[in-house]
Amino acid sequence: MQLDLKSSYINVNGVQHYYEWIKTPSQDQKKPVMVFLHGWGGSGRYWTSTAQALSDQFDCLIYDLRGFGRSKARAIEESSFPVLSYELVDYAHELKGVLDALNLEKVYLNAHSMGGSIAALFLNLYPERVERAVFTCSGIFEYDEKTFTTFHKFSRYVVLFRPKWLAKIPLADKVFMARFLHRSLPTSVSKAFLEDFLLADFDAAYGTVLTSVSKEATEWLPQQFSQFTVPTLLVAGEYDQIIPAEMGRQAAALNDKIELAILENTAHFPMLEDAPTYLERVREFINNH
Repeated sequence: MQLDLKSSYINVNGVQHYYEWIKTPSQDQKKPVMVFLHGWGGSGRYWTSTAQALSDQFDCLIYDLRGFGRSKARAIEESSFPVLSYELVDYAHELKGVLDALNLEKVYLNAHSMGGSIAALFLNLYPERVERAVFTCSGIFEYDEKTFTTFHKFSRYVVLFRPKWLAKIPLADKVFMARFLHRSLPTSVSKAFLEDFLLADFDAAYGTVLTSVSKEATEWLPQQFSQFTVPTLLVAGEYDQIIPAEMGRQAAALNDKIELAILENTAHFPMLEDAPTYLERVREFINNH
């Protein structure tokens, strides 16, 4: 399959956002667009293999969220733009900015983990911009003050202590990814995850921890899922320790627009751990709607 790959940067609110098109040349009429949102600490590049597989049906757009991957963390001239926060609703508005800048009126969304929380806000802010949505490893959770406080303190330490030499230690990538996976990934893929984590801007990485794992999020996220008007597929990993499948089941129960699929023998990255089953499930959902 011949792929057409193009990457560049686009200015949204004064911040340079990296984006990449993955397309398969076709003589048929123009394909619909699927936009991929990545999760915390990562970048759009872990979506590459999924986008390549779906490029026969979609023109696939990958981009890196502000402060992650190859996207800048701050405005070019901060004095000329409003102060940017790390509230997820701001990231939802930035998604609209990306679509507007690329003249994309209506798209399919595929969002993973924290990207799913951003997509949930986007679906209710701009439902006219989304044809169908796929949420991969997303869900709702309950507030526990002690657990959240401990998590925030631990996360700050983890984000602070990220020496670049860590990527050069043998098997460091395997250790880093162990908690996220049920099935191991090729070394090149796990190394890319570690590199992205080390590359993330501190303020963006820690700021989004505070806003995505918070008492406020436990209140507004269920409301967002319950208000969806766009048909949505929620794919959960059977052994996901980050966002357990039960959290996805609880989210799906809030709205009959949400269809739940739990992939056996996968964890937080089902699209990479069992790509054939994941792609089959996504295609089935898209084609049946």
